[in-house]
Amino acid sequence: QLQLVESGGGLVQPGGSLRLSCVASGFTLDTYVTGWFRQAPGKEREGVSCISSRGGRTNYADSVKGRFTISRDNAKNTVYLQMNSLKPEDTAVYYCAAVEPFPGVTACLAGRAGVRSWGQGTQVTVSS
Repeated sequence: QLQLVESGGGLVQPGGSLRLSCVASGFTLDTYVTGWFRQAPGKEREGVSCISSRGGRTNYADSVKGRFTISRDNAKNTVYLQMNSLKPEDTAVYYCAAVEPFPGVTACLAGRAGVRSWGQGTQVTVSS
């Protein structure tokens, strides 16, 4: 119930690509802002990207702009994160979250919006 399940993580070389997926069950994801967050060992959780409930607005951390793209397919109750030109600094556990839609994607990225549900995370490792 009210579950999010991430998939698509793995081990890639620097410069490689991965696409993460987040599938919701028990509720309709199209009523929520959705965010991707990550946490590396010894570091605090940080916002990576957020997308509005209809996909019309997106926001990205400065460190991933131009490399990552967030999208959603509400018919499939799924949100994606396409990650290109991966760097070792991107290594982390990536979490999907359904976020209350107020006040918006800027607050979501900053961690100032309430979270309705967290996924369990998927490991992304970028290494030679």
